[in-house]
Amino acid sequence: MAPHIIPATGDPGLQPERTALSWNRTAFAIAVNALLSLRMGLVSSEPWLVAIGALLLAAAGAVVVIAVVRRRQLSGTHLVITAPRAAFIGVALTTFVASVGGIASVLIGGSFA
Repeated sequence: MAPHIIPATGDPGLQPERTALSWNRTAFAIAVNALLSLRMGLVSSEPWLVAIGALLLAAAGAVVVIAVVRRRQLSGTHLVITAPRAAFIGVALTTFVASVGGIASVLIGGSFA
């Protein structure tokens, strides 16, 4: 999928800012999930859960980088409308890993009750 680039025509409104903020919210959600997975892995001595948490923490950093790039793409003289395909695939895979980590945390955490 080739990026769709259009010339910026004055005030783009709040859409570019909302798009950049949505990437920031995604990064924050992934980071929180990473910290919860790390904590549960350390408390329950599950190294694979610690590994998932570390992977998610790295992914959160990558999403922050994407957010910065998207903010620059949307605030220049030419607006890049579509994000790179790799960004969407990466976020989809990260969401899957976060889901697995969250489910594993709940299942392992339930054994302590």
